[in-house]
Amino acid sequence: MDLEEAYQVVGEFGPYQKRAVAVLVLTQVYMACQSMLIVLIGSTPKYQIEQQDGVSSSQRVVFTEDIDTIVTEWFLIQQQAYKVSLAGSLFFAGLLVGNIVFGPLSDKIGRRPVYLTGLFFEVIFGYVTAFAPSYEIFALSRLLVGLMNGGIGLVCFVLAQEYVGKSYWAMTGTLSSMIFAVGIALFGALGYFIQPWRSLATAANTSGVLIFLLSVTLPESPRWLYSQGRTERAEEVLRYMALRNGNAANNLMLQRVGAAKAGNHGKSSGGVLQLVIHPVLRLRTMVLMYVWYACSLVYYGLTLGAGDASGSRYMNVAMYGLVELPAYPLCMYFINKHWAGRRKTMASFLCMAGSACLLTMFVPENTENFLSVTSLALLGKLMVSAAFNIAYLYTAELYPTVVRNAGLGVCSMSCRVGGILAPFVPSMRALHTSMPFTVFCLSGLSAGCLGLLLPETLNGPTAETLEDLSSPTRSRVLESKPLLYNDDMRKSNHK
Repeated sequence: MDLEEAYQVVGEFGPYQKRAVAVLVLTQVYMACQSMLIVLIGSTPKYQIEQQDGVSSSQRVVFTEDIDTIVTEWFLIQQQAYKVSLAGSLFFAGLLVGNIVFGPLSDKIGRRPVYLTGLFFEVIFGYVTAFAPSYEIFALSRLLVGLMNGGIGLVCFVLAQEYVGKSYWAMTGTLSSMIFAVGIALFGALGYFIQPWRSLATAANTSGVLIFLLSVTLPESPRWLYSQGRTERAEEVLRYMALRNGNAANNLMLQRVGAAKAGNHGKSSGGVLQLVIHPVLRLRTMVLMYVWYACSLVYYGLTLGAGDASGSRYMNVAMYGLVELPAYPLCMYFINKHWAGRRKTMASFLCMAGSACLLTMFVPENTENFLSVTSLALLGKLMVSAAFNIAYLYTAELYPTVVRNAGLGVCSMSCRVGGILAPFVPSMRALHTSMPFTVFCLSGLSAGCLGLLLPETLNGPTAETLEDLSSPTRSRVLESKPLLYNDDMRKSNHK
């Protein structure tokens, strides 16, 4: 039997898989805390500069707000204020490198060892952040935490997919995104109760220890084992899952994949170069790279600016997390409607995110009603969260199977560039109060318009090879055949 038939025997989403996915999903809470850490521990309290003894050259900084952050400890104000944004950007630079290194590494040596090693070192470097004796060590630790965070985030997402049957991929993928948003909200609550920055960094990092201990018991991905020709080991893992699910799978036998077949598959791989050479892929890649960049810039820019918004910084952080939750059922509903689809829905959400940021420029900053700057920023966050989620799903459908990983990798790199720049955008408020939202507005609107250049994939054929992209005959034959993902999404919506 093939793998999908084996999962029918084992149980596509049995009790054991539910527990395994729960552990992986909980990792998203830890990762969200690390991603948002700089928002609270890098907050700049109100301060004033006093002259000492009437001498103009002798000044003393007096913080008038009683909070403990890296700003108050290392006096990161005025000419030194850029160091807060720099620490945030170093984290996202680490994410970029982590995506590049850990993804291919997990394809070579396995999902489990890469995930456990990355999580272990992220916890270690997280404690270095909490006890850093100087800003320089603090900044270096943020780079290293980001490196591990980017690596395990990718592998964790893949593992959550590969433990279950295909009909549950849509659900587990969306669940990971939703729990990341919940993690942001929980971090806001944690920051309210634990305010000294070193204590907050320690508490946020300690959850990683518990998740690591739970993750040690997770098995290797049976899909990865099977793809590597380790069929007997894949059967052992599947039988173990079946046993824990209460199903009998003593006679479970997978088809043997010969080395010749694996070699032919490797030769058919298009590679990253095809994204530049192939005319269809070249246009799609350019547009998708900008869409991912804009999604990341607006998403993280609005989120990291939560601490600077009016009102309680802890409530703002929590709200910027919770506001994402309605985005996922919204996008899952619209992308499967024939009158909306992937292309129009993603473009519409991006344009609405840009429009919400545009409206903030016409609202007085101290307004407290439902049209306040904060509420419009939250609306923008809701819209860009939905667009970001669709971008992940839509991109996978736009690339043929032979270059799908390469395409997703390039788009992910572009996404991290937006993340690196995002921490600096809120600080542009020093130039003019409307500057950050101007950047977000232009990014969202331009990405939404460019997204309309992409083809619709709803109910279309899934391209397997590069030839399928320019095969009108195959498109007509399979036009009535829905994508596997559409079927998966419908099933997951009924569960």
